[in-house]
Amino acid sequence: MGRPRYLAYTRQIAMKSWRKAVVGTQATVGDAIAAIESGSIQIALVLDDQNRLLGVVTDGDVRRGLLRGIPLTGLATDIMNRVPVSAPATLSRDDRLHLMRQKSIKQLPLVDEGGHLVVVETLDELLEPRHYANPVLIMAGGLGERLGALTRDVPKPMLNVGGRPLLETIVRNVVQQGFRNIYISVNYKAETIKDYFADGAAFGANIQYVHETERLGTAGALGLFPAPPDLPMIVTNGDILTTINYGALLDFHNGTPAEATMAVREHKVHVPYGVVSTSDGFLQAIREKPTESWFVSAGIYVIGSSVFGHVAPGVSIDMPTVLERVIAGKGRVAVYPIREYWLDIGRLEDFEQAHAEFHEVFP
Repeated sequence: MGRPRYLAYTRQIAMKSWRKAVVGTQATVGDAIAAIESGSIQIALVLDDQNRLLGVVTDGDVRRGLLRGIPLTGLATDIMNRVPVSAPATLSRDDRLHLMRQKSIKQLPLVDEGGHLVVVETLDELLEPRHYANPVLIMAGGLGERLGALTRDVPKPMLNVGGRPLLETIVRNVVQQGFRNIYISVNYKAETIKDYFADGAAFGANIQYVHETERLGTAGALGLFPAPPDLPMIVTNGDILTTINYGALLDFHNGTPAEATMAVREHKVHVPYGVVSTSDGFLQAIREKPTESWFVSAGIYVIGSSVFGHVAPGVSIDMPTVLERVIAGKGRVAVYPIREYWLDIGRLEDFEQAHAEFHEVFP
């Protein structure tokens, strides 16, 4: 009697490091994040002590958990999907592929009759690399006044960081992730940028320029498009170093009913004193040297076509105002927490930090 078909197939995908993505029932959210990042399947698999599949944790589950206030020390079981899509290990390859496409998933746990995990099927992204038709707008028209003499003769996005212009790192990162349709908004010393990147062919991209004849804020360039794009557009400031996965951000946005999505990051402030709470002039409580935390805008967004209607041509406006208008019009703006590397190069100390960290973050 021959071996079951699924065992033969298991040998073919044994090189996949899905076992690194396995965690137990006592694993924390932090453990799940480590499992997601160490494995090759972009999820964490929660198994009981009998190797039965209890649930999975995705990047989106982690971010939604953070928004709900669940700490990294909380249990992964509190944020996991308890009814993940799975399939019998004996299911044919064609049926597996059909199921994954039908459910729009990249990973498919295969289990035996008792629910024990046998292997994890994955779409081979090396053989089928993702390409996005969605446009990307990079806002590169600012003056960079806070950087003083550094931007006297060169626009801030063209400052040399790690041996090349900051804007080149952004463009190459976007292209590497499958986005080719790039717009760059320019104003201050626009020709420096246009001469360097030209039509983008040398960088594997198709680059077009949105020329602001006057400064239009962080969103005014949207009003210069003759018509909104058919697909959601990624918008990013041109002075940000980050390892964010733009495809994951776009997938997150497409999975919501929101008109726009704002990427945010956690910002912590340590108060070096005892913080006093009072009521009617009497002491209620003292918190000794607390750390306060907020989510702040990361300068990266996904916007749908309806958002363009909130920006008038040639009028200066910032993105927070645009999003407030979306909300005032009964629209919805989703929030996507960034936990990847992120650095806004707005001050001289940020510029120095970027130099110090660049080759470690972008080897």
